[in-house]
Amino acid sequence: MKPLILITNDDSFVSKGLRVLDEVAQEFGDVVVMAPECNSSGMSHSITTNRPLRVRTIKESEGLNVYACDGTPVDCVKMATEHFCPRRVDLVLSGINHGSNASINVMYSGTMGAVIEATNAGYDAVGFSLLSHQMDADFSAAVPYIRDIIGRVLEEGLPEHVSLNVNIPSLPASELKGVKVCREARAQWVDSFVKRLDPNGMPYYWMSGRFICNDMEADTDERALADGYISVVPIHPDYTNYQAIGEITQMMKKR
Repeated sequence: MKPLILITNDDSFVSKGLRVLDEVAQEFGDVVVMAPECNSSGMSHSITTNRPLRVRTIKESEGLNVYACDGTPVDCVKMATEHFCPRRVDLVLSGINHGSNASINVMYSGTMGAVIEATNAGYDAVGFSLLSHQMDADFSAAVPYIRDIIGRVLEEGLPEHVSLNVNIPSLPASELKGVKVCREARAQWVDSFVKRLDPNGMPYYWMSGRFICNDMEADTDERALADGYISVVPIHPDYTNYQAIGEITQMMKKR
């Protein structure tokens, strides 16, 4: 029996990155696509609890079923695995995101929220992102690497509770230097809210901000990307800082 691959994203079911990913995934097995109806970037791990969810069938055919859900990327994973996948999923893929999900971006990303949800539910999962926000971005140079990573994960599997955050520079194939397994760079978004007035004179606020990364060590994803490498960061849903347990335990004993 062919592997069953579930695909989602946060850029919506009409994004070019999603189409490219499902074309590659079909080379390996049967594919179910369930993606948000609308752009859900920045949704992180949010779920919909205050209204019912609706799912629209886009296409049902041999080996490829496509659905649009009016919820978040995490909703899509939950909904698809419970109601729309004909058997247990062998691999969950999310993307290809238009824009970076490296470094701190993984915390805000709907693309990676779906990956973490899948991992927490016991599925192997990989998120792919291309460092281009262009809606008609060129994914051709990335495809061979994406194909290789999917094949390796299907063949060998991932460690328990571990998923992959894969970011790809938007470069011609001749300028991509290969793949580096690395850690997430420590960085932050410094946000600001620009105050404006609507036509009725009422104030509203539009979020802006800038990305600051002072952690460009050789083992970080941001350094790998800057040097023309594809970054692969193993991540997991457990937020515990195990190295700090002893220190915090001692602090709590002082009172």
